[in-house]
Amino acid sequence: MTTAVLPPLALYIHIPWCVRKCPYCDFNSHAQQGELPEADYVAAMLEDLEQDIGYVSDRAIQSVFIGGGTPSLFSADAYRQLFGGLRQRLRFADEAEITLEANPGTLEQGRFAAYRELGINRLSIGVQSFDPLHLQQLGRIHSGDDARRAIASAREAGFDNFNVDLMHGLSGQHRIDAIRDLDAAIESGASHISWYQLTIEPNTEFYRRPPTLPPEGELMAIQEAGFARLCEAGFQRYEVSAFARPGRQARHNLNYWQFGDYLALGAGAHGKITRPDGRIVRYQKTRTPKDYLQRRPSRSQPPEVIAADDLPFEFLLNALRLREGFTPAMYAQRTGLPWAGVEAKVEQLLQRGLLQSSAQQIACTERGYAFVDSILQEFLPG
Repeated sequence: MTTAVLPPLALYIHIPWCVRKCPYCDFNSHAQQGELPEADYVAAMLEDLEQDIGYVSDRAIQSVFIGGGTPSLFSADAYRQLFGGLRQRLRFADEAEITLEANPGTLEQGRFAAYRELGINRLSIGVQSFDPLHLQQLGRIHSGDDARRAIASAREAGFDNFNVDLMHGLSGQHRIDAIRDLDAAIESGASHISWYQLTIEPNTEFYRRPPTLPPEGELMAIQEAGFARLCEAGFQRYEVSAFARPGRQARHNLNYWQFGDYLALGAGAHGKITRPDGRIVRYQKTRTPKDYLQRRPSRSQPPEVIAADDLPFEFLLNALRLREGFTPAMYAQRTGLPWAGVEAKVEQLLQRGLLQSSAQQIACTERGYAFVDSILQEFLPG
């Protein structure tokens, strides 16, 4: 395997607590019980970072994403302590994108201005729906009006770059309901909309007690109408579920989809790092908040080197989600593998009409998107 060119580097920070666990959520999130150990958790993350700095030398952080859980439960003082420690230990690119996930039911009026002062320049607001019935079904703690007020407060504080998370394919939802949600997000001034279809995941309340979801035909009709509405409003679909106004793609998520590197901090967080010798490693932090706080100084499971045979699948698993796809040059740079190793399989998929190629960009066709799992099967080792 040749030495890979080091890709862009990002930082993911996980805040694992939430007010209560939503019935569809399979993320590493834990219902808040009593006062949050903000200071201890921040101190634990900064100690943890000391162990990982050697992975990245002096590489600049291009983007930061603070996810959860509900990161907006943490106070501005906690983030002030965290970012002070991060900037002492890491080098941030001048125009680094720094995103914080926020839920409307956990935000106070003054929080947004404090976030801006700390250098947070993008929000991802977990609305999911503006409809009271669907919010209740999803176990959300906010109302549609709460969501509108949170967005208005964010804009007043100077946030002009923010994402609105929405879900569709909900129990009892029809096209008109889904489009009404999209219209509310569009009218809010959002620069980015993530529009996900509800899926029932194992180890969730919905898995144990499944809701009745719309039939397949209605789901397709909702998607087609939603895609058309977003396009009409000037949003570009650049990934399976991601829509952005021109120039407002989520740079942190693009780094994932383009097989970039990312440091991980916080309970259960996952990281991926390309080492100077070309080996690519994945690692995961201790999952539960209690164990993460107690396991000092070691909070990581042993890193796993991704085998060369697994790299084509790992790269394409993300790259084929992008509408623009990828180039052979990016494949070679990000994996350290020669393009010739997969060229014949790609050519077969081009001939079958599942992939398309234009100006060296290789991407799924519309038909290919429907069979992306089958495409990926072609690149599994063995």
